[in-house]
Amino acid sequence: MPFQPVFRKNITRMCAHSNGKCNLTVPEIVLNSQKALILSIMKKHILLVIIILISCSLLKAQKYTTKSGTIRFSSETPMEKIEAVNRQVNSALDMATGNFVFKVLVRGFEFEKALMQEHFNENYMESETYPNSTFVGKVVNIKEMNLAKDGLYKVVVEGDLTMHGITKKISTNGTLEVKAGKITGTATFNVVPKDFNIKIPQAVIKNIAEAIRIDVKINLEKLNS
Repeated sequence: MPFQPVFRKNITRMCAHSNGKCNLTVPEIVLNSQKALILSIMKKHILLVIIILISCSLLKAQKYTTKSGTIRFSSETPMEKIEAVNRQVNSALDMATGNFVFKVLVRGFEFEKALMQEHFNENYMESETYPNSTFVGKVVNIKEMNLAKDGLYKVVVEGDLTMHGITKKISTNGTLEVKAGKITGTATFNVVPKDFNIKIPQAVIKNIAEAIRIDVKINLEKLNS
């Protein structure tokens, strides 16, 4: 019988503790052995679950997010100055890896003139077709700084900017300021509309700069567990 060695081992152990007298039946010995085995397995699984939960908690503790970041863009020529602001920027930073992302609702940009805003969405950005712009990249020098300590840190950000259905590699300098457990990130870079297949009508081409200045500011808070 396959279980006979186990029975003999358990019987010998249990009888040894009773000075050679064994009052337990074989079924009782088997039941006790099964209980011991189940308890051993449960302890191992509970320990594994605890380790996983602690790991997840540590990972979350290093992630900072916001849903109300700000992006401003400006175009300035001798003919006209155009500015817009978007305060609906979703962004996240992983302090452990430096991974950084943001997502912008194109229709969230607000202009001083309603007609300009309409042209921006319908004629230039085609926001019905391309509703979002995104950036996926990382702070490449994050290992060189201690973001657990308050201070102003210079950073280098590289990644993929997707806008108007086109993705381009970008690299820019910025800052991360840590204060009272919160992180404020800023960066400035230029975007050339033609690089993203954004067509400017000939009638207004002198009114729009060849390179658009983009200013990013995000106030990040620690992701709650």
